[in-house]
Amino acid sequence: MKWVPELKQNRYLNNVDIHLHQGCNENLRSRFETSSQPKPNYNSKPPICISYKSPLFGTNLEAPLALVKEFDEMRLIFSLIFTLLLARSSSVRVIQEVDQLKHTALHLPLYHVKGRHDSDQTSETPLPFSEALALDRTRVMFLNSRLEKKNLTAAHPIVKSRGSGRLIDQKSVDVPLNPGLSLGIANYYTKVGLGTPPTYYPVVVDTGSSFSWIQCAPCKVYCHPQIGPYFNPSTSRTYQKLSCDARQCSALEVATLNNPGCTSSNVCVYVTTYGDMSTSIGYLSQDSLSLGSGQALSNFVFGCGQDNEGLFGKSAGLFGLARNNLSMFSQLSTKYGNIFSYCLPTNTPVGKIGSGGFLSIGKTSSSSKKFTPMLSEPRDPTLYYLKLSAISVAGRKLGVAASDYSVPTVIDSGTTISRLTTSVYKALRRELVRIISSKYRVTEAYSILDACFKGSFDEISKIVPTVQLIFQGGADLDLTPHNVIIEVENGTTCLGFASNSGLSDFAIIGNQQQQTFEVLYDLSNSRIGFATGGCQ
Repeated sequence: MKWVPELKQNRYLNNVDIHLHQGCNENLRSRFETSSQPKPNYNSKPPICISYKSPLFGTNLEAPLALVKEFDEMRLIFSLIFTLLLARSSSVRVIQEVDQLKHTALHLPLYHVKGRHDSDQTSETPLPFSEALALDRTRVMFLNSRLEKKNLTAAHPIVKSRGSGRLIDQKSVDVPLNPGLSLGIANYYTKVGLGTPPTYYPVVVDTGSSFSWIQCAPCKVYCHPQIGPYFNPSTSRTYQKLSCDARQCSALEVATLNNPGCTSSNVCVYVTTYGDMSTSIGYLSQDSLSLGSGQALSNFVFGCGQDNEGLFGKSAGLFGLARNNLSMFSQLSTKYGNIFSYCLPTNTPVGKIGSGGFLSIGKTSSSSKKFTPMLSEPRDPTLYYLKLSAISVAGRKLGVAASDYSVPTVIDSGTTISRLTTSVYKALRRELVRIISSKYRVTEAYSILDACFKGSFDEISKIVPTVQLIFQGGADLDLTPHNVIIEVENGTTCLGFASNSGLSDFAIIGNQQQQTFEVLYDLSNSRIGFATGGCQ
């Protein structure tokens, strides 16, 4: 048992009092033995158990030693924490509040750190594009798993639109939005302020996430390195932890797909997990949220992360925009209206970086936009869906059956490369390869991109035809060469699409194809709009 002292010195169990004893708690033992984990061999003797007092929950946790020895320290922590979470059950209370006061628009810039030279910059090498594509594959597999597994939210329908008639003189708030490769992440981020007085932090914004969290001091278990300091609740006059009796604690099951936990002092504990096993665990909290130059929400509910493990790069956290009551968008919509839009600036591994990206929450002009219905999918109603009806190349529609497009299609800010059904992708690939290979030699695949050519973006873009994504109701995206091809490394350029082969039947419109378009999500009218020239 010489590994036990080493375990005590591990960063995940810092300052944790570990004990060995004989005979496990029977309820806990039965949960382990009926789980999908390997069953320990007790040899007809009472099992030796390991127990410790969790610094996060303030309660004693334990597990059979024979089982724990099969896993590393990280799995130990997760096994113990999830054991406690499984012991709780919760119901969801839908939050439906409408603020009828007048407010100023919210408009947030999206920062592109590769093109910036300020305090957001990091001297470290930006995330290689091959790693960004690997993260992209992981994200798609996560979305796939959410659509494949049983619907955990079937008993809790999506919050219905509040209706524009209930809001008076709706305005909006806007912030900058930028790609985050230099933060070691593959999607877009902005700055948010938390606390009173506010301190600003770079956080990923994601239409596929329902919950918002940020790394918090004192990081009782672990925080990954980030740009700038961790949020310190003790410096905010308005910070408070939420109790296990709070309605938002009950809503965590739908938002995170995990039951909430509860500390010995009745503080609600959230657990949110992602497809690559990245995880954030901490206290459900409430504080003032500031966006842009002023306060946006005085009672913003978020997670104060005390154990944040995984591929979050150097961002401070992740803020969700999905269709769920606890997402940042849904909380702001009670004040600014049930609509938001963004523009994702050009983000390329080689070449020019775009600018002018933004996230806007609240009232916006719809006069120049083309709309398609916003659809729902019961397997995961928090995501945003639309109907892709056809794709044309140089004005001619691909020669595939209409039924080949008849799968749920997610529009997602966090997926880089669009995934098309196999038949549609093969037809698109065949047509584009025919045109481009007439002048540029086909070369080997690059990660998930299997149609690549010898030549730079500037060279190949001159012969790339217009590609049009056509949606139900007449809306379309007229893709420019920047949306169609990517120079993945100097002198190698690939098509920016991939097949959904190996996935369940769904497609994704990723951010490569959304770049420079303003994309509007109008939940009040159940529609998604597109406009050209939103940013560069």
